[in-house]
Amino acid sequence: MIRRLLRLGLGAGLPNRGLRTRRGGFTLDWDATVFDFKKKIESIVPGKQWEMLYDTSHLPPERSDVVIIGGGILGLSVAYWLKKLESRRGAIRVLVVEQDHTFFFSQYSRASSTGPSVGGIWQQFSMPENVQLSRFSIDFLRNINCWCLEKGVPASLESSSFSLHTGAPGCGRCPSCGTSVQPLRLSLVSFRKGCRHLGKQCENAKEGAKVCLMSPEQLQNKFPWINVEGVALASYGLEDEGWFDAWSLLQGLRRKVQSMGVFFCQGEVTRFITSSNQMETPTGEQVVLRRINTIHVKMDKSLEYQPVECAVVINAAGAWSGKIAELAGIGKGLPGTLQGTKLPVEPRKRYVHLWHCPQGPGLETPLVADIGGVYFRREGLGNNYLGGCSPTEEEEPDPTNLEVDHDFFQNKVWPHLVQRVPSFKTLEVQSAWAGYYDYNTFDQNGVVGPHPLVVNMYFATGFSGRGLQHAPGIGRAVAEVMLEGDFKTIDMSPFLFNRFHLGEKLEEYSIL
Repeated sequence: MIRRLLRLGLGAGLPNRGLRTRRGGFTLDWDATVFDFKKKIESIVPGKQWEMLYDTSHLPPERSDVVIIGGGILGLSVAYWLKKLESRRGAIRVLVVEQDHTFFFSQYSRASSTGPSVGGIWQQFSMPENVQLSRFSIDFLRNINCWCLEKGVPASLESSSFSLHTGAPGCGRCPSCGTSVQPLRLSLVSFRKGCRHLGKQCENAKEGAKVCLMSPEQLQNKFPWINVEGVALASYGLEDEGWFDAWSLLQGLRRKVQSMGVFFCQGEVTRFITSSNQMETPTGEQVVLRRINTIHVKMDKSLEYQPVECAVVINAAGAWSGKIAELAGIGKGLPGTLQGTKLPVEPRKRYVHLWHCPQGPGLETPLVADIGGVYFRREGLGNNYLGGCSPTEEEEPDPTNLEVDHDFFQNKVWPHLVQRVPSFKTLEVQSAWAGYYDYNTFDQNGVVGPHPLVVNMYFATGFSGRGLQHAPGIGRAVAEVMLEGDFKTIDMSPFLFNRFHLGEKLEEYSIL
């Protein structure tokens, strides 16, 4: 109501000290102007009784340079880097819209992929860009108080990382580091298929990743509690891998971007208002270029919506980013055309289990990812462990709810755990929860940068479970390409949307 009155000129004559901006709306300095404002209204609406003005503090601002859809770790990272890289303080007005009202208060929010995560980070990737993203994140986490967060935010890195793989005998040793080197830190263990994949990871030492290969004998000497049956080779991270407190990072980053002037709004984006023009591509294809001018944000538990004019929209809606893209008209064209190419991201439900095992591996236990996809790591100091397993396509659980199927652990996870770590035979499950992957059905790799036809929508989504560990670098990449027109710190051009239309899949072998 206040805004409507101001647009009609009813705010004219009010002293400037009477209005102040409050995160997306105007609120009154009652001591200074309530009497004048009341008289102004009553002079235009004669005979009406004075009523308390409608509170607009929950509404988003009417205009924002950038609207980020999704308040998770990727959305917050983009917001942070936009403000960090802006030419002068306050130059860019940023609004973050998050639908789930529990998201900022509950670690186990329905919308969040961050809170329920085990917080792993590693450099054992086959794509150089993923190694570079991990190294950027590691530097960010190690220097987090210098970069952005307030003191006392416990988002520190706990170092533990290691990888195991199966493959043919005689794959050889790491030529750069050998296999007898004692690690500077205990790092993550993961089991993968194919020594060729391991060799590719080892080649990424040129990107700064300190990884070497171990034989089954060397592996068992280092970790006697591991049963090496079926293991042909192990990829061992020597340093800068492990896990961190994902929830603390999310909350600390949110507080920081708020202090930098970022606005937040709880609501659902329900509509995009666009302008368009037609053009012909070099191949002769007729395409329609669209630009988003306004979004509609439906307020929680209300029929009310607020239009927000904007220059740029960032789609960081996680598991629901495909739905947001469709709402913007992406993929609504003839199959096989750029116009008809959808954003192939959908929600996939994943379980995390917490168990206790007094006879389990000790404090040297790294984060282990086994041949069949089972992974685990220790949690704290009391013989507790976190872990789980990604299901096969045929076993994918219903993503419309976050209920936990406890039989999945008993039938699919526990047998593999006991086979690899026999002492887990006596484990007792303490609790379990579920969260969402923003799963890219095309190649399980992320989408970064602008859409070729909806020219002011940018993506930061589809990382299929790796968005948390790579969020600092992804956020910077999106901010760079938006502000400077190109990727500067890490070349993320392989992750552009165009690859879906061209059918060019990215090959990353180290996907949990």
